[in-house]
Amino acid sequence: MPPTTLWYFAYGSNMQTDTFRGRRGIAPLRAVGARVAGWRLVLDKPPLFPIGESFANVVPDPAAEVFGVAYEIEAADLEHIELTEGVPIGNYRRAEVLAHLLDDGVAPVSACTLTSDRHDASLRPSERYMRLLIEGAREHALPAEYVAWLEAVSAQPENPAAAMFRPVLDGLLRSVSRNRRRD
Repeated sequence: MPPTTLWYFAYGSNMQTDTFRGRRGIAPLRAVGARVAGWRLVLDKPPLFPIGESFANVVPDPAAEVFGVAYEIEAADLEHIELTEGVPIGNYRRAEVLAHLLDDGVAPVSACTLTSDRHDASLRPSERYMRLLIEGAREHALPAEYVAWLEAVSAQPENPAAAMFRPVLDGLLRSVSRNRRRD
């Protein structure tokens, strides 16, 4: 029988509780700062719709590590995350990682995360998006050096197209989350 709960490792805006609970509609059983070795955070992932901004992604790098939040969630929640992050249409794909929880020294947990092969080095994240990452990192007590690194990322003002599109996308995500809770 498959497990009823699993770990999901978030490294982008899903680190922020308001995004994860509000926009994604997921109530995790646990949320813990975590570190994953062998992966590096990059901010060059193009969006599904060309709005001139980039998003977070992780890429394999044996010499690196990435910090984020390990969420213990219901198995059905991972399906919802993958749906709302565009996994079925190739926006991301699932990857298995070992997450070292920062709240205890126990063995790492096996976790799912999302990664993409789509990159565009000409794009930069928006200041709004970087605020979400920084707030999530602080909220989950990620190392101060990591927060400082996020704060130093070169970001741009939010693109007007993104600002116009975001309420439409947020409404769609809320609708999908509401319908999921009814099922």
